[in-house]
Amino acid sequence: MNSTVKSGAFAAIAVTALTFASPALAEESKVTETAFIFNSLSFLIHGFMVMLMAAGFAMLEAGMVRTKNVATMCVKNIALYSIAGILYYAVGYNLMYQGVDGGFMGTFAPWGIDDSAMAKGDFSNGYSASSDWFFQMVFVATAASIVSGTVAERIKLWPFLAFVVVLTGVIYPIQGSWQWGGGWLSEMGFADFAGSTLVHSTGGWAALTGAIILGARKGKFTKTGAVHPMPGSSLPLATLGTFILWFGWFGFNGGSQLAMGSAADVAAIANIYINTNIAAAGGVLAAMILTQLIYKKVDLTMALNGALAGLVSITAGPDSPTMGSALIIGAVGGIIVVFAVPMLDKLKIDDVVGAIPVHLMAGIWGTMAVPFTNGDANFATQAVGVVAIGAFVIVASSIVWFALKATVGLRLDEEAEVMGADRTELGLEAYPEFGHGSQTV
Repeated sequence: MNSTVKSGAFAAIAVTALTFASPALAEESKVTETAFIFNSLSFLIHGFMVMLMAAGFAMLEAGMVRTKNVATMCVKNIALYSIAGILYYAVGYNLMYQGVDGGFMGTFAPWGIDDSAMAKGDFSNGYSASSDWFFQMVFVATAASIVSGTVAERIKLWPFLAFVVVLTGVIYPIQGSWQWGGGWLSEMGFADFAGSTLVHSTGGWAALTGAIILGARKGKFTKTGAVHPMPGSSLPLATLGTFILWFGWFGFNGGSQLAMGSAADVAAIANIYINTNIAAAGGVLAAMILTQLIYKKVDLTMALNGALAGLVSITAGPDSPTMGSALIIGAVGGIIVVFAVPMLDKLKIDDVVGAIPVHLMAGIWGTMAVPFTNGDANFATQAVGVVAIGAFVIVASSIVWFALKATVGLRLDEEAEVMGADRTELGLEAYPEFGHGSQTV
């Protein structure tokens, strides 16, 4: 028998002896590996679900813009998802999580897989490194998608994608490190379970600054201050996009439990699912009832955005409310949308899909509502987090938007905007047989 076989035999005897001598220790090791497997699986499955939200945003935005810009929205959404993944690998993840230590940012370095402990039989990390990276990455793409819908129909393709590079690679990871990376907001006790502020308000602030700096679409607001409606190309498509986003939100919120290795974790995920679902339902009905009372008709776009606002509202704290509380939190989100959309019109801020009321305003509400159901949170700390992240994103985004405007330019020229971005920037049309390429505003 050679030395390798001898060593293997000795190791087998040692493990067997240890098992009989200490059954509890062997069982503990087994449970630890099992938890590692289920935690990693939770990240991957919930990550797949969040990734599908990219399709939801693409369909929602394609349905809410006019026919002459539909293909452009599809290009933007598949491009921004790709950019988010590359930038989060190249710099974003480590900037958000590596060496923050109660501070303001991590390190500028590419992410690398480190499962060396797991390979040696040590499962104490709780999950595989790659599963965690994947789950965190799909959140970044969500923030970028929020901006896309707001500035649609008048922004150039490549300057927009240049902004996405900075947003996903620098702006989002830095503010995210303040809380999820163990930074200064985390030390204060700020609570944002799945990202009402860290994801949705961040995207909303970036969208708001972009809409203001870019200006409204040609013909959206008349000289007298009247609003010229610009109906989208396909409300069925927008409805499909909303349902896809609703589905993906179970992964967004449920996966943020960050564990599935125990019965308590699985029960918590189930509670998060039902709270997420009922908050969205509350947002829908609140928006429908309110539009019926105010306008004497139900507005489908308000109902769709009511669902999304309910989802955003519950995202900061889906783990702590009762179902009744979650219903109220979501319903308030739907009410916010109904009042915020005309308010933006009065301010002549052109938000094509209604992302600012949904993601920014409902995101702020959801974050500030956490202390109502979570005794570990307080309103002062929540307000500090909302204001600090808002100020940072406004300043950083404005710098990037103005830099792009001063160099390569942001807006399509007037002729290109009238013809549509599909023909002028892509050289194709989403629905060529309809002949909408020559339509005017």
